Formats: sequence, C-alpha cells, structure tokens
Amino acid sequence: MARRPIALVTAAVLFLEAPGIVALNAVMARFVEAQSMSLDGLDPDHMVTGTWALGIVSGVLLALCATVALITGIRDRRPGRAGRALLIGCAVVHGVLGAVTIGLIGWGAFAFMTVVLGLIVLTLVTYGKGADALEEAAAPA
Repeated sequence: MARRPIALVTAAVLFLEAPGIVALNAVMARFVEAQSMSLDGLDPDHMVTGTWALGIVSGVLLALCATVALITGIRDRRPGRAGRALLIGCAVVHGVLGAVTIGLIGWGAFAFMTVVLGLIVLTLVTYGKGADALEEAAAPA
C-alpha cells in the first residue's frame, strides 16, 4: 500500500502551506496598519499585533502537523496519540476554512483546502489501528 508516499506528500504540502499562511496574515496586518482599521473601537495597533500573532501561531502549528506527518512517513508507523490529535485538529480546521473560503475567496481556494483535508484524512486512515493487520494479511507469505 502507498502509506509512506501519502504521509510524505501530506508533510510536504503542510510545510509549503505554513509560510503561506504567515505571509497571508502579514498582508492582512499590513492592510490593517495602513488603513488604521479597527473593530468596534479596538486599537488598530492591537489588531495588527493580533493578526501577526495569529499568522505566526498558525504557521507554527502547520509546521508541527507537517513534522508529525513527516515522522509518520519516515518511520512508517502510526503517529502517537498526541500526533493523531494534532492531525485531526488540523483536518477539522481545514474543513471549516474550506467551507468559509467558498464565499470569501472562491472555488479554487476551496479545492486546495479540500485536497489538503483529504491528504490529512488519508494519512490518518492509512495509519489507522486496523491498517497494520490488513497489510500483514495481504502480504504474500
């Protein structure tokens, strides 16, 4: 089965997405700063700081998810409990953001988010609890 390549491709996509999300938040922070935007009277400087913080934290978490997928692919063993929880959380976020991007950005962004969601879920499923038993049963003796 192609478990290892799926996990490695998932890791590569997430590693590429991490700086992309930081850059996207940097652009949004720049717009907020240039236009002195605020929400309901909040200080625009706090909005800029919050946008940067969200971008950096999101990028770090995506890189962490990519590292879990990379280690999973290299070792060819299922991730531990914390790694699975991290990948599940990443999949949920991609699903929600994919639904939001249809209206805000368009179908292309939705397609990208759905592909990443599919890769994460496929990595989790191929390294599931019963996957090792099925692979051993299918292996020629």
